[in-house]
Amino acid sequence: MNIARLALGCSFALVVGLPALAHHSAAAFDTRQQVKTSGTGHRFANPHIYITLQVRSDDGSSRSVEVEVGSAAVLSPLGFTREAIAVGDVVTIVGNPSRRDPGALLLGLELYKRDGTYFPLNIASRSIYAEGADTAATIAGTWFPPRTEFNGFLGGAAKWPVTDKGKAARTTLDPKATTQKDCIPIGLPAVMFYPVANTITVERDRVVMNVDWMESERTIFLDGRRHPPANQTSLHGHSVGRWEGDTLVVETTNFREHPMGLSTSLPGSTQKRVVERFRLGPDRTTLIYSGVIEDPVYLSRPVEWSGHWVYRPQMRHSNEKCDLEVARRFLGDF
Repeated sequence: MNIARLALGCSFALVVGLPALAHHSAAAFDTRQQVKTSGTGHRFANPHIYITLQVRSDDGSSRSVEVEVGSAAVLSPLGFTREAIAVGDVVTIVGNPSRRDPGALLLGLELYKRDGTYFPLNIASRSIYAEGADTAATIAGTWFPPRTEFNGFLGGAAKWPVTDKGKAARTTLDPKATTQKDCIPIGLPAVMFYPVANTITVERDRVVMNVDWMESERTIFLDGRRHPPANQTSLHGHSVGRWEGDTLVVETTNFREHPMGLSTSLPGSTQKRVVERFRLGPDRTTLIYSGVIEDPVYLSRPVEWSGHWVYRPQMRHSNEKCDLEVARRFLGDF
């Protein structure tokens, strides 16, 4: 392990954004090496954190070092929030140097304050929180899909049976064509597996789901209404639901065309239809999220999925809106 120590100057800017597994891989960085930088100060924005350090050398000269960091929405559940550090705090950052410019760009992994307090900077970094013992009475509340569940869903989607058009889409996939560079989130149900806070509010005639990823919010109508005409489409579609005992069953149609409508590597069409089931796990600390998705344009047959979320009643949303300029800048670093 090659450890380089850098003395920090005065500026330290934070901008928040997309996790590496959702936007691009860590291929642009040398993960075999780790570099330490130390510095002070910060600023928050979205959708990718860039920590800019003004580093002083022994001869008195200075240069800037930028650190790419995960998104506010992803890091908040792990313990790194807007309040984690303040302007003037002296911090040490551990990260992987860029292959293209190792002295000027790092992939942030861990942050340590002067007193030794640790904070995660990457979706794969360890959380500061211990597993909680809170139990839920219903599906209402704030839930957290673990990163392993998101990876599991995307891994399963990569094996889904596809039509010739689906095969062509996979073959011509361009990582830089992601819609998330335009602050447009991935489609349903993949967005529901993002490792971010997901708050469910249950009302008499509807259920509202607020996913802390690019302002994703869904309303499931329980008042018996029908879906609108097929030409009325939207990003997350139109959802109607019903209760089967303690299980919420949701049917969603009326999706618009979406280059990442089914997964990170598979589009979705206006013929996409999703049926979801939300129910408490036996120990009431987890929510079982399962369903069936069909899209005859890209899938050769309907496919099923199942996963779980963890109950996190104290988890806060980042409340950081997507910054279009920063989203596109992150992709440019790849």
